[in-house]
Amino acid sequence: MTEQPPRPIIHQTIRSFVLRAGRMGSGQQKALDELGPRFVLPYAPEKLDFDVAFQRAADTILEIGFGMGGATAEIAAAQPENNYLGIEVHTPGVGALLKQIGERNLTNLRIIQHDAVEVLQQMIANASLAGIHIYFPDPWHKARHHKRRLIQPAFVATLVEKLKTGGYLHLATDWENYAEQMLEVLSAEGHLINTVANYAARPAFRPLTKFEQRGLRLGHGVWDLVFGCR
Repeated sequence: MTEQPPRPIIHQTIRSFVLRAGRMGSGQQKALDELGPRFVLPYAPEKLDFDVAFQRAADTILEIGFGMGGATAEIAAAQPENNYLGIEVHTPGVGALLKQIGERNLTNLRIIQHDAVEVLQQMIANASLAGIHIYFPDPWHKARHHKRRLIQPAFVATLVEKLKTGGYLHLATDWENYAEQMLEVLSAEGHLINTVANYAARPAFRPLTKFEQRGLRLGHGVWDLVFGCR
């Protein structure tokens, strides 16, 4: 009997997002066509040089899953001294943020349209980020789907690797159960230290989104977590 070669081991990853079809407005499509070549960085399995990408040297802050980009653009406009790199998989959101970039004449924003896990692993050098923002990630509210939540110990360990000493990790969610999980996972990471006892007040630099304002009017809670990297 001929010996069969060993079967390759396939490591499957659980994605924390689902690609949904979204309608592109004409303004978003125009921004994508005209501004995309300048502000959208292609995914590549090699480390990104921030100084080259932004054409200057400055602290770089990463945002994972910026949605339609309203808060991202507002933060970048208010803090022009920082570089902001946004990761988003949905094309309408990329187009919407590009439209904001054009309307606000922002030069300190760049976008990568790709899976954040792969971008972190392949494109972001260790100890290179001054901060990381993750606002309102998909809560996957059904218990059987909690394994799809982005904030898990292994992912947080990867985030910590990318932060400089003294950098920060800022999360926000409107699902209390997810906030509890976030607090537990972040508190268990030895290289992170909570800046407050439990949950933080919303930092002044994080604007209220329309979605968040609606939730607050309906009496929904919002939980911010701000941890420093030691």
